[in-house]
Amino acid sequence: MMYKNKQFYLCERPEGVVSSKAVPQREHIIEAIQDGELIIENQYISIDPAIRGWMRDEPSYMPPIELGSVIRSSTVGKVVASCHPDYQVGDRVYGLSGWETYSVSNGFFLNKIPDDSPYPENYYLSIMGAVGLTAYFAITDRSGLKSGETLLMSAAAGAVGSIGGQIAKQMGCRVVGIAGSDEKCGWLKTIGFDDTINYKTTEDMTAAIARACPEGVDVYFDNVGGEILDAALLNLNSHARVLFCGSIASYNATEPVPGPYNWWQILARSAEVRGFLISDYLAQFPEAALTIGQWLDEGKLEFREEIVDGFDNCLSAFNRLFDGSNNGKMLVKV
Repeated sequence: MMYKNKQFYLCERPEGVVSSKAVPQREHIIEAIQDGELIIENQYISIDPAIRGWMRDEPSYMPPIELGSVIRSSTVGKVVASCHPDYQVGDRVYGLSGWETYSVSNGFFLNKIPDDSPYPENYYLSIMGAVGLTAYFAITDRSGLKSGETLLMSAAAGAVGSIGGQIAKQMGCRVVGIAGSDEKCGWLKTIGFDDTINYKTTEDMTAAIARACPEGVDVYFDNVGGEILDAALLNLNSHARVLFCGSIASYNATEPVPGPYNWWQILARSAEVRGFLISDYLAQFPEAALTIGQWLDEGKLEFREEIVDGFDNCLSAFNRLFDGSNNGKMLVKV
């Protein structure tokens, strides 16, 4: 059986906001697969800021997307053809694939959704997938966060930030979130954040952080970089930790980004900078997913998803990540 596959692919390295010239669409026919391969009909596509970094020809924790290749992304879908011994037609799966309606996989970085799972399939790209697991491992392990400490979370209304803040509250921490609208700040307080800062209406971020964190910042969870990172550095406590999870403020930059200007505070406060990659925790995924599922069932976690309908909207949904207009985890329903 033949499958007509629609794809977004990388035609050229983008400068600034990603355009349809750099990432156009194409169609091709999947006619056959080899032994050890399977075909997935994608149902949801994950839209993530990290994809912007993969479009650059720069060294990173994953190789750059090659010119002419489909845009790399996580997806969830259904197996429609299989020559792989571990996957049968009808299996529901999630893993690393791309912005396309069908994916050919060899099973690498692919997982089955349990047949008895009570959760919707899209949850496996958000709370039960990389988003929830990133927040879980970053907060409970890599940050070194302890009860009574103060966590300052950037991009706090986003998928990782909102979940991470709630986990920190369960650990007995003071949690302050930085977000881009009064509505987002208000929502964060309803899910347990102690205080919030609207960076779009704040003229002096250093002073605003000092007011919201009167005892200083023990862990700054950095999703954005830029000016907010500089302001956070001036509010660190002695032996604080800066958890580097992302740098969305610079992803669309067209020139080298200077700074951080206050980097000397790492020395002045005897602080640490800790990079975080979820791939370091692969062996612990199943146990963590069970814990997250239990918290969901007990009503201890709330999260937001924004699901955009229609495959053709992948690129426009992606660009909304960088103007702050999205609400929670961004997904496209194919």
